[in-house]
Amino acid sequence: MEPIILVHGGAGNIVSSRIPLKFDGTQRSVEAGYKILQNGGSALDAVEAAVRVMEDDEGFNAGYGSVLNLDGEVEMDASVMVGADLSAGAVTVVKDIAHPISLARLVMERTPHVLLAGDGANRFAKEQGIVRLAEGSLVSPYARLTLEEFKKQQSTGTEIKNPGEVGTVGAVAIDKNGKLAAATSTGGYFGKMVGRSSDTSLIGCGTYADDNIGAVSTTGHGESIAKYCLAHAIIKAMEYGHKSASDATNETLNQMTLKLKHTAGAITLSKTGEVGIGFTSEGMSWAYRKKSELHYGIEKGQHEIKQVL
Repeated sequence: MEPIILVHGGAGNIVSSRIPLKFDGTQRSVEAGYKILQNGGSALDAVEAAVRVMEDDEGFNAGYGSVLNLDGEVEMDASVMVGADLSAGAVTVVKDIAHPISLARLVMERTPHVLLAGDGANRFAKEQGIVRLAEGSLVSPYARLTLEEFKKQQSTGTEIKNPGEVGTVGAVAIDKNGKLAAATSTGGYFGKMVGRSSDTSLIGCGTYADDNIGAVSTTGHGESIAKYCLAHAIIKAMEYGHKSASDATNETLNQMTLKLKHTAGAITLSKTGEVGIGFTSEGMSWAYRKKSELHYGIEKGQHEIKQVL
């Protein structure tokens, strides 16, 4: 099987000043994951590495760069799944952890559970030797300004405008052995209530992988994604509807948006390596690598290709 890694950097209203950050970050993410696949590594290692790159990048709503809740804090969610045996792990409402995606993987590999939350997740992180960052370390200047503008609009009674993208980051990969994995990480959405848990932490909503079918990571309006079980719905469209990765992704997204009136995006890989990329939002940053070609885009209809070593 020819290895492939496909990532997204969030769907929504991506303001022009953030576009260069998205292009740069998603391409660096892809290269980090593809290097692992190229050297014979697993799809799971590849998606974790790819997501960690974006969690470290202020240009994305995950890890450092996460949006803030109403108290001005970063509370994050992440999930990971492998397609071989449907093993999965997730965390929600975690604080001061640089890489929630790695913590989600530890939940999968070292506990009998799928999801750990809040203080319990942070306690588990400490037990696993994950260093807790100083309080406020993950608050970026952009996130702080965004929350200030949100609160100003609230206090004056003016119409609250979307200050920018509120999506997640995610990755799906297939390795040389035909094994699939998916990973998703997010800071949620700006001005959310304290303790809000997102679709990203819910297997079948933000993340899903099955070696017999495919792998999916989603982004967009979290409450709608959760209600629609979007990742699982795409997988089932491939399995029972015999849809291609692209058709299953785009048709399911359109159905969700028609029914629930909110937008989303998703990236999909089939068990045969078909790529599916779709979004009903204004934009979604994405990139993937197969062999010596790097593909990427943000706007609808945009598909750039460049040759890489």
